[in-house]
Amino acid sequence: MSTSTPNPAELGTLAQHQAQLSQGQFQIQKCQTCSRHIYFPREICPHCGSDEVAFVTPSGLGTVYAVTTVRRKPAEGGDYNVSLIDLDEGPRLMSRVSDCPPEAVHIDQRVKAHVVVTEGRGVVMFTALNGVAA
Repeated sequence: MSTSTPNPAELGTLAQHQAQLSQGQFQIQKCQTCSRHIYFPREICPHCGSDEVAFVTPSGLGTVYAVTTVRRKPAEGGDYNVSLIDLDEGPRLMSRVSDCPPEAVHIDQRVKAHVVVTEGRGVVMFTALNGVAA
């Protein structure tokens, strides 16, 4: 049994994306036909049906579209936010704003993406930026 890590280019789209996250890299796709950005990664563009999609590095900037607080007992880690983030490139994704208490996260808040790797698995999180969207 081989213990070597496969080349991400040899993996399927979702495995490629997760391999990138696990290496601390956040990427989204861009359709080479209609030029629209795509997230969550797919084999074909949901906008035009083209299979000419490629991974690109986004700016990582976005705006909180919606937010809710998940309530937990302090012994279970306490409350946290779940937010819908509109990336400046267009796609909307669900994540968390990790550097604010849940009550401080608000609609139109500007945020920046970063990858948190825990136990070898990366996930996209956001940190708050000063100011709000215009």
